[in-house]
Amino acid sequence: MSEDPGALVPELALLGAAVLGLLAGSWLPRGRQWLVAVLAAAACLTGLVATALARTRPAETVFGSYAVDPTTNAARLIVLVALLVAVCASVDTARGHRRETEYWVLLLLGALGAVLMAGATDLLLLFAAFLLASIPLYALVGWAATGPATEASMKYYLSGAFAGITMLTGVTLLYAAGGVTAYDPLRENLTTAAADGRSMPALAAVGLVAVLAGLAFKAGAAPAHFWVPDVGDGTPAPVAGIVTTIPKIGALVAAFRLLPGAIPAEVVDWPLLVAILAAVSMTLGNLAAFLQTSVQRLLAYSAVSQVGYVLMAVAVASRTPQAGPALLLYLAAYALTNLGAFAVAAAVTTPDGPARTLDDFRGLARRRPVLAAALVVCLLGLVGTPPTAVFLGKLAVFTAAVDGGTAWLTVLAVVNTVASLFYYLRWIAPVLALDGDADATAPQRTRPWAAATAVAAAAATLVLGVGAGVALTGLPSLLVTP
Repeated sequence: MSEDPGALVPELALLGAAVLGLLAGSWLPRGRQWLVAVLAAAACLTGLVATALARTRPAETVFGSYAVDPTTNAARLIVLVALLVAVCASVDTARGHRRETEYWVLLLLGALGAVLMAGATDLLLLFAAFLLASIPLYALVGWAATGPATEASMKYYLSGAFAGITMLTGVTLLYAAGGVTAYDPLRENLTTAAADGRSMPALAAVGLVAVLAGLAFKAGAAPAHFWVPDVGDGTPAPVAGIVTTIPKIGALVAAFRLLPGAIPAEVVDWPLLVAILAAVSMTLGNLAAFLQTSVQRLLAYSAVSQVGYVLMAVAVASRTPQAGPALLLYLAAYALTNLGAFAVAAAVTTPDGPARTLDDFRGLARRRPVLAAALVVCLLGLVGTPPTAVFLGKLAVFTAAVDGGTAWLTVLAVVNTVASLFYYLRWIAPVLALDGDADATAPQRTRPWAAATAVAAAAATLVLGVGAGVALTGLPSLLVTP
């Protein structure tokens, strides 16, 4: 066990920026609170440099409950890049607002919670990180203080409170079954008890289901997904992109670390349980998205379906070494693509305000061809169309699922992938429309920061996708779990 705080530079950078930003924002005039956004971006860059340097360090457990290993470093990298994209996409929305400082501070704290969830090796730290990844985002969802945002914030908070209580109950039950909260000793104790005939599989199963309920809530997976469409539709587009992307990364990596590391499959058949959650999430998310007319609600249900694909890698985490690289590659690709799509939604405005419906984007290709191209790339990327990065992620996840013995789940995922093309095309069609009514409903202007972020994110997904050889040989070596 190490007690070197130098191993936690990325986490300390986020925490320090949040505290310093809160203090600075209390004294800065409203016109200069953008400096806190610069501080947030600097914290991201600092964390990225520290993460790159950390790859040269051997894997270690810091303070007995936090792993600093290739999986944590990959999660840090994904979260920090996603956070930097989110900061850039949010500038137009937060700039000049009377609560601008609070926006950046809440975003930093939520991202810190996601990173800590990914590296936790103890149930108590996992729950503390769950709270840190939740409470700031409850406030961030209601930050705009509009009617829909306040309603979404309350729904998010009430759902999160229930999920948090359920998760804490699960931690208690697993402690009762195994006698410890650290992952490795918990697995050893449960395995020994099963071998000696002293195991309590029912107690461990109930505890695991309760803990998974909390992680499913953070990831937006069914059946804990009910908050996702309301939050996605009721908040400003950058906030919706944040809450459907960054917490998901931490929760899914946490599930990947927890399940094979702490719960023996012979005591609780968690691979089957996770496979069922994956099947339900991808199917329900796609079916619910079919007839949506609100672009943010459509993307919210899309986020639910995307969790199902990622959970396929979690379901085979103990059965194939391909699961870890596939999971992390998919998360990296999804984070860029999803934030890019929400950035387009944030960039486009109409005379009545932000573009909200599919028709608000009619004729975008004629007025803003570069932005329209970025949107098409991101939407087709979410389908998993080559040569986008999500295509590589899906290919890796599907391959891992087949190798892990869940071919039935792969077939269902392929069917869902094909079906999802329908509702993404429902958005692309008005964007490319050339009919005579386009002038009446076409967006009048775009927000520069959000537009530039969307284009950059779309370009990044293409670069990663086109460089398939590099991605499939170099990136998994970065993301591989020891």
